[in-house]
Amino acid sequence: MTDRDRETQLLQTFVTLADSLVTGFDTIDVLQMLVERTTALFDAADAGIILAGSTGDLEVIASTNERSKLVGLLQLRAGEGPCVESYTTGSVVSVPDLGEIDDRWPVFADLARDSGYGSVHAIPLRLRHQTLGSLNLFRDTTGTLNPDDATAAQALADVATISILQERALREIDSTRDQLQRALDSRVVIEQAKGVVSYTRSVDMDEAFQRIRQHARANRRPLVEVASDIVAQRLTV
Repeated sequence: MTDRDRETQLLQTFVTLADSLVTGFDTIDVLQMLVERTTALFDAADAGIILAGSTGDLEVIASTNERSKLVGLLQLRAGEGPCVESYTTGSVVSVPDLGEIDDRWPVFADLARDSGYGSVHAIPLRLRHQTLGSLNLFRDTTGTLNPDDATAAQALADVATISILQERALREIDSTRDQLQRALDSRVVIEQAKGVVSYTRSVDMDEAFQRIRQHARANRRPLVEVASDIVAQRLTV
């Protein structure tokens, strides 16, 4: 990607996030867009987002594929790792070499070695003193984000956080945590629908999700509605 192409895509991503501040939006779809864009913008192999639900438990809400989702889930299961630490501290956690984390995260270290990733950069989704989750960039190579990329990634994460909080204000929901819990509950239905499509169409889970998402966009329907219809056998994609 040329510098000009990168600047254009970065601007388009900010515009998309800004649009969500003034219009109704699908939380999962916006966050899915964010992880897909950040992989290209910051030379990452994959990306994922974890969010805290109403009980405070962290869950993977968006990921570029099953590989990055699995790494996120393994960290949540271990209760440690860069993505978890970024959420708990509200700070950027950069790991230039996943092969050198035994002392810092002994449980996650063994899991990380099997992932195939070389480095991870976790950016908090935060506003002032409130942290909702983290945006996590996974690279196949070792190394750190350069200062400009680190600044841009944090800016995208900040705007995404504002978008989530703005939806609460627009819809006058009871609390941000309740809103996030609904998004997490929706994700369960989407995962079930992915399984149905994967089985019935003999495709992998990533392709199944793309089919569901494309149908939702083409028909201007929320992802969770399409997923519910698939699970209930009212729709095939």
